[in-house]
Amino acid sequence: MKEVVILSGKGGTGKTIIGASFAALARSKVMVDCDVDAADLHLLLHPVIRESSEFWSGQTAVIDEEKCTQCGLCQDVCRFAAIEDFEVDPVSCEGCGFCFHVCPENAVTMQQNLSGNWFVSETKYGPLVHARLGVGQENSGKLVTVVRQNARLIAEREGLDYILSDGPPGIGCPVIASLSGASLALLVTEPTLSGIHDLDRVIGVCRHFGVPALVCINKYDLNEDNTRHIESYCQGLGIQVISKIPFDNVVTEALVQRLPVVEYGNGRVAQEIESLWQALSTLC
Repeated sequence: MKEVVILSGKGGTGKTIIGASFAALARSKVMVDCDVDAADLHLLLHPVIRESSEFWSGQTAVIDEEKCTQCGLCQDVCRFAAIEDFEVDPVSCEGCGFCFHVCPENAVTMQQNLSGNWFVSETKYGPLVHARLGVGQENSGKLVTVVRQNARLIAEREGLDYILSDGPPGIGCPVIASLSGASLALLVTEPTLSGIHDLDRVIGVCRHFGVPALVCINKYDLNEDNTRHIESYCQGLGIQVISKIPFDNVVTEALVQRLPVVEYGNGRVAQEIESLWQALSTLC
């Protein structure tokens, strides 16, 4: 099987719009929403949840009032000011365990956090593995790994050809967890200064992990000077600009209707995305 992950280096470039369209166009695939901090692929694919599992990660200190002698040592050593009046603020606690190790009465225990949930769902386009990270929770990179692993199990069990991942923005831990081991990265950028800057950063991440990358310039006609700059930059790096998608209000109209743009109409944007998928499927 081939795993294609859609990245951008920043938010708002159109990753999810393209990912949802690929879900409608591709056959024999499982979809993955790796943007667990702000998952939105389900808004366009209308999944029916078949399996829900809890995601436990990280630890929070808990003080046993019966054992605590209120010596104050835990409060003195806590660098995050998470302990006050011998009670732990779970939001401030970073789970470092320092208080656990210094407590002379063994009154402090470290308890696992329920950090979110992950789901296996059915859509009319095929299976979707997605997740929801809890408010203020961390370890989103671990949750990304969980959804990717389960998507791979589904693909192996059902003999599917593709894993299509809608990746998170940025270049941090969730992106690394989404990218490592993938067959190909599709980098969606836009002809803005921030788009160019963040494209450069995510290309660096792809090269570090040895994942081949292709570039798609979305809304290319909003600033054709910047588009030419991106093309020249990619050419210098030996990276192919595989598609240039024009700006069109039909994308917003499709989002309002909660449909992939390739199912909403057969305009320029839909045609370009269809050509993009055809080219991408032959290259990977």
